[in-house]
Amino acid sequence: MSIDNDFKDYFPNPIKTIISSAVSSVSGIPQSDIYQNLQEPPDSAIGDYGWPCFSLAKIKRKAPPVIAAETAGIIKPHSIIEKVSSVGPYLNFTLNQKATIQTVCENIFAQNEKYGSANIGSGKTIVIDYSSPNIAKPMGIGHLRSTVIGAALKRIYQYLGYKVVGINHLGDWGTQFGKLVAAYRRWADQKAMDDDPIKELYRLYVKIHEEAENDQSLEDESREIFKRLEEGDPEITALWRKFIAISKLEFNRLYNLLGITFESEAGESFYNDKLEHTVKFLEDKGLTKISREALIVPLDEFKLEPLLLKKRDGSSLYGTRDLAAAIYRYETYKFDLILYVVGVAQTLHFKQLFKTLELAGFEWAKDCRHVSFGWVTLGGEMMATRRGNIFFLEDVIEQTIARARAIISQGNPDLENPDEVARKVGVGAVVFSDLAVRRDTDVSFEWERMLDFDGQTGPYLQYAHARICSLIRKYGKEPDGRADYSMLKFPEEFSLAKKLLEYPDKIKSAAELNEPYIISAYLLDLAGLFSTYFQKYKSPADKIISDNSELTKARINLAWCVRVVLKSGLDILGIDALEKM
Repeated sequence: MSIDNDFKDYFPNPIKTIISSAVSSVSGIPQSDIYQNLQEPPDSAIGDYGWPCFSLAKIKRKAPPVIAAETAGIIKPHSIIEKVSSVGPYLNFTLNQKATIQTVCENIFAQNEKYGSANIGSGKTIVIDYSSPNIAKPMGIGHLRSTVIGAALKRIYQYLGYKVVGINHLGDWGTQFGKLVAAYRRWADQKAMDDDPIKELYRLYVKIHEEAENDQSLEDESREIFKRLEEGDPEITALWRKFIAISKLEFNRLYNLLGITFESEAGESFYNDKLEHTVKFLEDKGLTKISREALIVPLDEFKLEPLLLKKRDGSSLYGTRDLAAAIYRYETYKFDLILYVVGVAQTLHFKQLFKTLELAGFEWAKDCRHVSFGWVTLGGEMMATRRGNIFFLEDVIEQTIARARAIISQGNPDLENPDEVARKVGVGAVVFSDLAVRRDTDVSFEWERMLDFDGQTGPYLQYAHARICSLIRKYGKEPDGRADYSMLKFPEEFSLAKKLLEYPDKIKSAAELNEPYIISAYLLDLAGLFSTYFQKYKSPADKIISDNSELTKARINLAWCVRVVLKSGLDILGIDALEKM
């Protein structure tokens, strides 16, 4: 069962739900279409929400401005909808400030950390393939994108009630292991293997690629070694297993630091015993042919290059393994959707993979998605592990934590647990650096951007959360949600309430588009609005905490709601929400 229609009739914003229902009842347009097209007018003096009447023009055979004016006269005001008006082709709705603030605050206090969550995914399963580093190589900064994007998508879907299976499809098979074994036998430094095995293996990987450029025999030897690995050679298999064990220890240390978990770590080698059955299945379907002594699935009629299944020497390819993996995953998890969080360079591969699955008769092929993301560059140049021009992720995280520690020591020398706070701030900075841009955008790795604690960063959001926590501690009571919200008359208070109302829709949009950036951008907007509110009103009577206890209570309740949403969003992104900084 596909999830494509799960979001169509999901209306998480209660005020947009009231408006869309009212418009639907007088227009005959489905509520889902109206809800989706409600937008904020360019000028708040016009209204708080607007809906374009163009879709009614053909039905009513009238100009959109006429329809908007007529409809505005039909819809009755509501306790929340203070005024209905029209401007040109737009139907506009002005909200009652007190009722809006009260509605959002009561909803957030009632739901607390569950605000914005839903059960629309109940009974459905989503599989997400993410991170998937290659064995025997340190994780570089380029690996971070798949890892944090995939992990954020996992949390987003879980927040909406789906069962999510995270898979780390480790690159633990292929001809590169023939090269690594050949390099290990020739040039391995045993002391370096004892001291830092993963970096020594990486040195060997880079070296053999450099040497092979001038020595074809190394390529031939590597292919022969991998063929023997496929045949189960005991010595080569033992080395291969050693490389895997070393790599997993390294990966798991970094995953623990980043708070990343998986339900499965079945790598490419897991599917070796399923390859022959997969190939035979495709042959029986009449989908394969021999081309230049290799076995392929021709896809030229779909304007795609062929999918290679076997090389001329009979060795398997990752396309074959991905086919076997997709079939196994469906048979195992009966997924409603599978996401492959893999870089844009693999776009052609996934088009070939999904088309082959479709031709093979798998109905669920339509539920396979490639969630691509842009390149990570270093000074404008592409990073490449074979050339050795990458930043190791561990080094980046360690240096970021060290810088965070220095900033904390200078700004708050009396802070409890400064090392723990520095670790959370440093990791937050690294994670947010990748989630602060749309995933299809290329990212240029720059220390200044990564370590800017004053701009649009993870530490900025963590500080916004910590500042509200400090405010509530100063208040000295536990906010309970009960207050006279009519006392909140500042425009910034109304703006904050309307921004808080947007959060459930942002979760929905992030899932629909598989785009965590939507949440990142929203949190920056929310934190910015609160910062403006906090800084603007400095007089004793206008401060959030003033001598007016009832007014203070209402303002603290609103601040508490902002804190709840900031924490929820940070949790989804994989960033710790700190209470002190």
